[in-house]
Amino acid sequence: MSDLALFVIDIVAVLLLVFGLYFPRHRRRDLVVAYLGVNVGVLAVAGSLSSSTVGAGLGLGLFGVLSIIRLRSAELDQQEIAYYFSALALGLLGGLGGGSTALNGGLMALVLVVMYVGDHPRLLRNYHHQLMVIDSAMTDRVMLVARLEQLLGARVHSVAVQKVDLVNDTTLVDVRYWSNARGSAAAQRRATPAPGPARPATGQASPMPGPARPAAGSAASATCSPRISADDTAWLRQYR
Repeated sequence: MSDLALFVIDIVAVLLLVFGLYFPRHRRRDLVVAYLGVNVGVLAVAGSLSSSTVGAGLGLGLFGVLSIIRLRSAELDQQEIAYYFSALALGLLGGLGGGSTALNGGLMALVLVVMYVGDHPRLLRNYHHQLMVIDSAMTDRVMLVARLEQLLGARVHSVAVQKVDLVNDTTLVDVRYWSNARGSAAAQRRATPAPGPARPATGQASPMPGPARPAAGSAASATCSPRISADDTAWLRQYR
């Protein structure tokens, strides 16, 4: 009866781990299947080993080898690795059943609490880790740190140069920094160029300024009006 209770507790715990903690925070469907499969597989094999003459050490060794193969087959973040081993630990605690049901259940609850606190979004939320490519080949560490702090608007704690490309004039760095929302917003404003004057669309002719019209009654309009000479006046009088 105690083994069945541990099995039920393990299923509930892994469901809380996967659908209550991991998936709402990281949103990776492929690892949901992996965590559930690993936990149930470990639970089944550990339960069978606990009731047979085969030692539990042999089973733990086999799962250690399998976990190494699994972790080397794909690139995982450190947070995802922590969830992976938490699923393994829950399966072992539910399958082996060496202690009492209350003790194993309490250890499962401890694993869930640690993962909830350790992976909480508000825990150390101002500390970030990023892989950046800078558009200049920089070998001076002091200038590199100053450039990164200007771009990020943050305080750089650690910089590891991965690659300096003198041909393409780029630098690949692994940077760890502390920033808040104000610093990031200020850095983004500095990096965004100011908008210039609007240009006409391609193929659209811009209007050319024409000659200014003289005002009515001005001297220019007077010079444009026809002038009658004295001979013309005498000729007009003959036909009156």
